[in-house]
Amino acid sequence: MRKISAQYLFTSAGEPLKRGVITAADDGTVVSVEDSAGNLKESAGTEFYNGIIIPGLINCHNHLELSHLGGQIPAGGGLQQFIAAVRGQRAAQPREIAAAAEKAGQMMVSEGTVACGDISNGTASFEIKGRSSIEWITFIEVFGSDPLLAATRISEALAVSAAAESARLKHHITPHSLYSSSKELFSLILSHITPESILSLHLLESDEERTMTDDHANRALALAARCRRLILVHNTVITRPEAELLAAADNTWFCLCPSSNLQITGTLPPVHLLRELTGRIVTGTDSLASNNSLSIITELRLLHDAAPELPLGEIIRWGTLNGARALGMEETLGSLEPGKRPGLLLLEPVDLHRLRLLPETRVRRLL
Repeated sequence: MRKISAQYLFTSAGEPLKRGVITAADDGTVVSVEDSAGNLKESAGTEFYNGIIIPGLINCHNHLELSHLGGQIPAGGGLQQFIAAVRGQRAAQPREIAAAAEKAGQMMVSEGTVACGDISNGTASFEIKGRSSIEWITFIEVFGSDPLLAATRISEALAVSAAAESARLKHHITPHSLYSSSKELFSLILSHITPESILSLHLLESDEERTMTDDHANRALALAARCRRLILVHNTVITRPEAELLAAADNTWFCLCPSSNLQITGTLPPVHLLRELTGRIVTGTDSLASNNSLSIITELRLLHDAAPELPLGEIIRWGTLNGARALGMEETLGSLEPGKRPGLLLLEPVDLHRLRLLPETRVRRLL
């Protein structure tokens, strides 16, 4: 049993607690959360830290299997150039892919990630996920614009799904985007979506995407009607009418990946607009192909810099409880509440007067 306190506890279940105390069992289960009202009494055995304690972080969008592309694709080329570069460079020796994915997974653990929604086009990352302390949901992504290859593409996805089942990985078949599948393939994908499915869909990442298909919002809304939850990834150029329509559905989640957006297009998603319309905002890193790290804290800091008037507690919730809810893991992860085992992180150094993250803020795992 451990008693742990800090200058602030951001529980993601309520208002920040000044010098609150968490009691946790040896297995990390939260036993109690005490509000000291800022008047912490000295107590033998209570650990105290000069920072902010938060739950473990949830990454709602990653591509672990692309980790070997880190540093290989120049920034600022736009979406189509990025996609072409990934297609042209993703092939590598299995040992190289596995080694890079292993290192990236360890990086995520050290940065405080406890759960991740990860895109897979194949099985290269499955063994690593099976050994990882991170809880994974694998999105088996399907795409292909040639209608004559639709049956082949869905068969390939089903083979990956069977491998995920054998590896005992939680998984869902999902379309990559609205523009990257033929009508024939999209119809086949829909036949494998159930009311219990969680889907991940790249949406409106750049203006270039608008030229590839039409009526993004209504098509995404129709997809949301078929599944348990729909995670809309990027939303970089989403408009108010599109966002209003999609936010009106109660199972849509808007996943923001600001580092990746800045690297590919130099554009941030409309944080203020989305926050005005919905509380269902989550965060992701995308892959090392478009990001220098897989740190959710870095993403949260970028979002807070873009909307500095928002309370830090709300921003932290995007990377914790909201992410757990989007991935269907809120019963055990995402917030500091009795009975949960969410992981416990210390953020330091931080601006304790303004309650803001600093460029040098780092994550330290306590549980």
